[in-house]
Amino acid sequence: MATMDGGLPFVDEHRTTIEAPREMVWPPLREYVDRMLAPDTHGVLTRLLGTEPPAGFEVSEEVPGERVVLSGRHRFSRYALVLELDPSGRHTVLRARTFAAFPGPHGRVYRLLVISSRAHVVATRRILASMRRACLSGR
Repeated sequence: MATMDGGLPFVDEHRTTIEAPREMVWPPLREYVDRMLAPDTHGVLTRLLGTEPPAGFEVSEEVPGERVVLSGRHRFSRYALVLELDPSGRHTVLRARTFAAFPGPHGRVYRLLVISSRAHVVATRRILASMRRACLSGR
């Protein structure tokens, strides 16, 4: 089983293609990430889960123009979302890879509710679609 630095097991990967070169995709993608991490955009769910940081994620690693790693934790999980831009000619592939650990019995239940139910897939695809739109409108 693949793991990320820090020992988080691989969960899944999703991709979307953006009709722009990587150097035009990175700035709006990074702006989107900053808006996503803004403290005033999170509500009841993050408080119920006890997310750290309060936004649910923080930038834990960044290679400008190529990759940003968002990580966080809450009562039932430790997790990371790795966003990578792969150049493909005049297009860019935005990859979102999720890594997560779900310790203890409550973590296993949470994994069932979120991962096995495919709620995570739906949420990740929505995030990617939003990022794609932000990158295309930011050109």
